[in-house]
Amino acid sequence: MTLFSLFLNKYVNIVILFFEYTGVTVMLISGVKGAYDCFVKKCPETRINLAKGMATALEFKMGSEILRTAIAHELKEIIFIGGIIVLRAALAFLIHWEIKNEEARSESCLTSPSETHESSK
Repeated sequence: MTLFSLFLNKYVNIVILFFEYTGVTVMLISGVKGAYDCFVKKCPETRINLAKGMATALEFKMGSEILRTAIAHELKEIIFIGGIIVLRAALAFLIHWEIKNEEARSESCLTSPSETHESSK
């Protein structure tokens, strides 16, 4: 292995760990804040805020998996990493869909029936 590839391997591994730990930290902070909002503040926006935190954490985790493909040496590793990326992308899609639906539901709850009746005239 050349000196450059050794350096690249070390550097990419450090960046992968940074993204992994950042994703875990974001998830931990979102979970603690979500539990506090749910049980102490009784905030109605808890589900949306928790889902946004989870989506952000997943994006960091996906970034680390994408970088992992840069240093993969065998096709078997790339296929395994690709499967993880597909699963995480599906989770991210579902979380974003849930956020969109929750926000739409929250907006419809905020709009009173008299306002919607007036605007339809």
